[in-house]
Amino acid sequence: MKKYQIGNNYYELIEEYRDGFDLNEVTEKMTDYFDDFDYIIGDWAYGKLRLKGFCEKDNPRFNEINDYTMKDDYLKNNCAYECRYFVLKKVKKEKIEKE
Repeated sequence: MKKYQIGNNYYELIEEYRDGFDLNEVTEKMTDYFDDFDYIIGDWAYGKLRLKGFCEKDNPRFNEINDYTMKDDYLKNNCAYECRYFVLKKVKKEKIEKE
């Protein structure tokens, strides 16, 4: 999978549906609000990118509404039917440099 630096963080693109990932759009939308999340899901509705942060259970910011195991429910219930989307997973800088 491809890896990217966005702001001060590093991410791996672990899932992409219907060419949903656009690095320029993500870079413009990403703020420091997303720094503490383990995953970022981006989906497209009406030509606009929406971002949502998700966490693993060991993350201090974890709660029911950002539980990564509920990703499929989020896509089904909160996103447009068959919308373009992607999933970024935060990785450590060392992982990128070694590859």
